[in-house]
Amino acid sequence: MDNPTTVARLSCDEATARRVAAFLGESLDAEDTACAAFEDDSGQWHVAIHFRFPPDEAALRDLVRLAAGDKAATALTLEPIAATDWVAQSLEGLKPVPAGRFLVHGAHDRKRVPSHALGIEIEAALAFGTGHHGTTRGCLLALDDLAHRRRFRRVLDVGTGSGILAFAAAKALRAPVVASDIDPLAVAVARDNARLNHVAPLITFVTAAGVGRRALTAPGPYDLIFANILLGPLVRMARPLARLAAPGARVVLSGLLPGHANAALAAYRAQGLVLEKRFPLDGWMTLVLRRAGG
Repeated sequence: MDNPTTVARLSCDEATARRVAAFLGESLDAEDTACAAFEDDSGQWHVAIHFRFPPDEAALRDLVRLAAGDKAATALTLEPIAATDWVAQSLEGLKPVPAGRFLVHGAHDRKRVPSHALGIEIEAALAFGTGHHGTTRGCLLALDDLAHRRRFRRVLDVGTGSGILAFAAAKALRAPVVASDIDPLAVAVARDNARLNHVAPLITFVTAAGVGRRALTAPGPYDLIFANILLGPLVRMARPLARLAAPGARVVLSGLLPGHANAALAAYRAQGLVLEKRFPLDGWMTLVLRRAGG
């Protein structure tokens, strides 16, 4: 039997939910937690934080207190759940997530996808990324905007998680995608999700830390790159990512709080990339950068 893990929940108003989710998303280890603010079908807002391993409850409540005060910290509840059920639990009661022409949904909403939308189905599994986070939605909106303006022939998705951005790119662009993640479990789940979404032939999955592996560099240079991670790794990867970008390429960065955007921009400007567009969403910032030429 799988070891139990933990979910922390908070029901509150919209502003508090977004503030707590953004703060915890930045403060907690993204490899071991998944945090989302969302509205259920009744209009009530919630925060759900799923942990691979049981958290330090006192430290977690202190973080919530810093973000939203004593009332929110006291109202936070924690409960153990079966490890294999944590994404299923997080999807219960959630609406499908629209982002431009894309609609991210679970199996229970498969029949609700309108004919004009590009549906992306994510099954419950032990991997992060259900589409409800502002960073994922920001990247999907950026992709939708870019795909209307030009053609992209080679795509790289760094930190693919459950594979949502790779699937969206494959469906919208019908172009080959290389998708990587440091977590072999995430890669295995993303590969299963690719088959579910009928895009497996277009996507090559790679387990890798960083972007130095030949399996990532050989198919380049890329004319569209996604890196939805965090500020620290984004800054460290600025030079190697820039080297993988073809002339005229677009590089979409996310996982950034608004206050961190300028630091990321400075690192990438030093590598010859310039800001083209910002997508602020749910307390997060997604940046679209352009490399000169092309």
